[in-house]
Amino acid sequence: MAAFLFCSFADAQLFRTKDRMDNLEGFDGQKFSYGFFLAGNNYDYKLVLDPRFGMDGQKNLVQTKSAYSFGAGLIGKLRLNDYFDLRIEPGLQFVEREIFFNTQSNDQYTAGTPANEPFLPIVLTDADKLRTVKSTYVDIPLLIEVHGDRWYNSRPYAAAGVNWMMNLQSNSKSEDDNQQGIFRTTASNFAWSAEIGMQFYFSRFKLTPGFRGTFMINNESVADNAETPPYWSSAMSSVKTRAFMFVLKFE
Repeated sequence: MAAFLFCSFADAQLFRTKDRMDNLEGFDGQKFSYGFFLAGNNYDYKLVLDPRFGMDGQKNLVQTKSAYSFGAGLIGKLRLNDYFDLRIEPGLQFVEREIFFNTQSNDQYTAGTPANEPFLPIVLTDADKLRTVKSTYVDIPLLIEVHGDRWYNSRPYAAAGVNWMMNLQSNSKSEDDNQQGIFRTTASNFAWSAEIGMQFYFSRFKLTPGFRGTFMINNESVADNAETPPYWSSAMSSVKTRAFMFVLKFE
């Protein structure tokens, strides 16, 4: 019954053309428009491991686990012409991920190598091996959007651009590091994004469901202190966020 009602509503609002005008006919002719969005996210880290401290032969010693999260923000749009818009969509993304360090085998380097000073080994507990990384990103993407012609009350679009992402929980200025259980990352970051979706026009608003991928450009890892054994940050050459989002935009 619910599916029947939804289909009837969609037919009436979007595709039935007899004896009605298109919804929001002049909406896309505005120079400026605004709205808000909600997002469901899947965030993960892309790791490049150090061949000495991050790998044991062909075995990866560091693993990550992605997690689902959510975000929300605002939309500002500048119309460039009939097919291109410039968008800025500042938002907050609330993220939690896990990194598992199975790096006890690095004890073999305690005497020191050209890559590291000698260090005093410790026995890694379960708490030492697991880092739960919580992040709150202020995400400000600037996107160029290209869209097709309207087909009744819908039209496809694609967008791409760059992001500035400030991590409010980076711990970048903490004097403690992984030896005290603190995983540190950079506060200011840059990324690029690509997005695709469909815009639907209703009588009072425009709804845009879309899929977005965001990929960090810079290395987010902050090195552990010099006296910390190479069980954690030394095992990773680079750490970069990658995220996949389902966004719902309301304008």
